[in-house]
Formats: sequence, structure tokens, C-alpha cells
Amino acid sequence: MKILMAASEMAPFARTGDLADEVAALAGSLQAAGHDVTVVLPFYRGVREDKAVKAKRTKIKFSVPVGPSRLPGEVFEALAGGVRVLFVARDEFFDRSGLYGADGRDYQDNSARFIFFTKCVLEIARRLPDPPDILHVHSWQTALLPVFVRDQRMPVVTVLTPHGLEFQGNFWSYDFGLTNLPGEYFSARGVEYYGSMNCLKAGILYSDAVVLPSRRHVAEMQTPLHGCGLENVLAEQRHKLEGIPDGLDEAAWPVLPAGKAAKEKARAGLLELAGLERGGSVFLADSSATLGADVDILLEALDRLPSDDVRVLFLGPVPEANRKALGIAQRRHSRIFANFPEVDESVFQRALTGSDFLLLPGPVEPGAELLILARRNGVVPIAAHCGGLRQFVQDFDPVTGSGNGFVFYRETTGALVDAIRRAVRTPPGDLAAIVASARAADFSWSACARHHGELYSRLLARTGRAAAA
Repeated sequence: MKILMAASEMAPFARTGDLADEVAALAGSLQAAGHDVTVVLPFYRGVREDKAVKAKRTKIKFSVPVGPSRLPGEVFEALAGGVRVLFVARDEFFDRSGLYGADGRDYQDNSARFIFFTKCVLEIARRLPDPPDILHVHSWQTALLPVFVRDQRMPVVTVLTPHGLEFQGNFWSYDFGLTNLPGEYFSARGVEYYGSMNCLKAGILYSDAVVLPSRRHVAEMQTPLHGCGLENVLAEQRHKLEGIPDGLDEAAWPVLPAGKAAKEKARAGLLELAGLERGGSVFLADSSATLGADVDILLEALDRLPSDDVRVLFLGPVPEANRKALGIAQRRHSRIFANFPEVDESVFQRALTGSDFLLLPGPVEPGAELLILARRNGVVPIAAHCGGLRQFVQDFDPVTGSGNGFVFYRETTGALVDAIRRAVRTPPGDLAAIVASARAADFSWSACARHHGELYSRLLARTGRAAAA
């Protein structure tokens, strides 16, 4: 199918953070999967001056209304890994030293800059020889595009990926005039947000689907703790929320070769590093991997675990309230328990490859990054049940042999201990099958692109349109 993406960043052209890498990886993976992908970016000064880009002027020219003015723009193009990239040029807006600001301050006309850019994307979509099936917009900078599509009744599916709810494109109400939308759009059911204009909120309301980077995100972003003020909007639009994990940069995270000998060697080295006795299975816990007061559950569990079968390694600092309990645990269980309050990459890698189980005594953090990395290394998760967890962990059923981990359903010390005992008592053959299932999980960018393609197809089918050949 034909996919037109719009973003304010894409590696290697313009980058301030992960947004650029994620757009590039998704676009490239979709192209590799056989889709026809075009990405539209602003023609920033850094892009124009980069001789490696080799952007060429196209014949596409137009002007778009931005408030009372009609502003012309022109389009350049280049290739990046087989993906066609179009650049919207207007020096007044994009010939600047920074993408969004300079000297630590945002540009005061960012609303005008990206309203102009978003309207240009719409004009490009109209002028392409083959109209796109999907308009996929990224972050707040292009989140108004679904509103313009709906207002102009364009026959195209729109998908929004927020890339973080903390950045929403919130501007004062007077900037609404720059959109040239009818006044009824400035309402609680439109772009208005506590008297201001909120681009991301509008995109959530008017897009056909909103992609978040996991089903855990879908669950957590509907709560005040993680919704950044948009939790009620997301809850109202929950029917259009899709949890698709971002692809993992597999080159940055080497995987321990499968096999008993490799695991035993990695485990022995990890126990020596931690100063723990050899023997038993190694259980890894990390303070950054879960949400809630779960440290006390883990420390209390040490008194009830079979010391011959269990070695526990805890990475990261503990809250001040747990410091005393941590000291007691270290003295009482020095043979089987160790804490690394500060962790560098080397220690983290050794912990990841040398552990047998990953302990998640509280709700896993929305991105579940450690959980994904652990599974790739055959580290079996033991996790507290929470919304969206099933995308990453399914409880092992000894009758059917299905499942890739152990799930407990109450956040208590007793429930955690029972799950650990169930894990260490699992027959070796069953445990080997669980490890194989954990390793088999595909969290690559190819898998991410496949899930996006499936989403696009469902949306097209829902609207009664077929994808272009």
C-alpha cells in the first residue's frame, strides 16, 4: 500500500532525539516489507547545507493559507535507504540554527511554522501521482493533519503516533486563527484545551488510529500518572488506541548464544562479579523496570526463598524508605543476595546474559524495555499481572505447555514467593521450552512494520477502501 508519513525529524537528516531514529526505522522497515513509503520533512538549514543529502528540487509548488496570509512553498526530494523523502522549503520558517528553538528557548512562531508545514503535507498528498492510502503523522508537529483531512473530507486514512505525551504542541488561543478552521473546531470536542490550542489532543480526536508503543502504554496512558493531562481524552478514544512495540536496535544489544554451556559460563561470571555463592538459579530485578512500591515485596521475599535454589541480584538504587530493609537483607542473606546501586553498561550486559529469571514484583514500566531485552537472552520473566502485560508475558500452563513466563495476580510477598517456587520447581524440559519461547519473541523493526501494515489494512477495510497495488 502507499503510505505518506509526515514528521519533524528523521535520521539521518534532522535529529534531536529518538523520534528521528524511530521514524527512519519504521519507514525503512515498511519499505522493505513491500510498501511504497514517502516521508515529508521540513527543509531545515542543516539539511540544505549537508552535501551528503543531495536534495533535488521537484516541480511541486503551491501556496497554503496560514491565517490571513497565503504562503508559498516548494518541495525538494532525496532518498534514504530506499525511502523517498520530500522536503518542504520555506526559509522564513526553516532556515534557522535549531529545529524548534535556540539558546534554550522555543521559537515563538512554532505554531505558525508547523501549521504551515502540516498544510503543505496535505497539498503534497493531493498532488502525488498516486494518492496515498495512509497518512501517518508523528508527534505534535503534524498532529493537526487529521483535523484538516476530516474538515476537507479527504478519502484517506490517518494514523497518529504521539512519540511521548509530554510534548503536546500547546499554544495560546489566538494561534487557532492560523489554522483557518471553522470556529466550531475550537471547542472541547476539537483543538481547544483549557482555553489553549492543543495539537496533540486534536490529533487524538480526529485520527483514525493512535499508535502507542505497547499495550502497557495503552493501559497506563489512560491514568493521571502517565497521561500528561490527556488521560481522559485517551480514555474516551480507547477504541482507536493501538499498542505496537517499537522495534529494538538489535545491533546495540548483543544476544547470548543459546545453549547450556554458554548460560552456565555467563551465570558463573555474574555470581563471581556479585560476590555470591555458586549454585542455584539467578533471579534479576531492576529498580527501573517496574512501577509502584515493589522493593519491599522483594526484600521480604528473601526470608522465604529456598537458599539452595535461588540467587537474587538487584540492580539500581532503592528508595530512601527501603534503605534500612536493604541493609538488613544484605547482612542476613549475603550468600544469595547482592545489590548494585550504580550500574554501568558492562554490569547490565553481564546481568542480562547471566540471569535465569527476571523478577517484576510490581507493574512493569510501560515500555517494558528490560523485559524485552531479557526475553531475547532467554531470561524467563516472573511478573505481577497488570494491564497490557499479556503482550509480553503469558503464564506458563504445564498442561498445555503454552506460555513464556510466570504471572502472579496479587502484589504481595506471598504471591511473589509462590511464583518463584513454581519457577524453580518446573521440570527442566518444560523450562527449556519456556526459554525457547522467550527467545523466539520478535521485537524487531520488521515485526513493528508488520503490525503497522496489519493495522493499516484493518483501517482501510473498515472504511471500505482497498489498498492501492
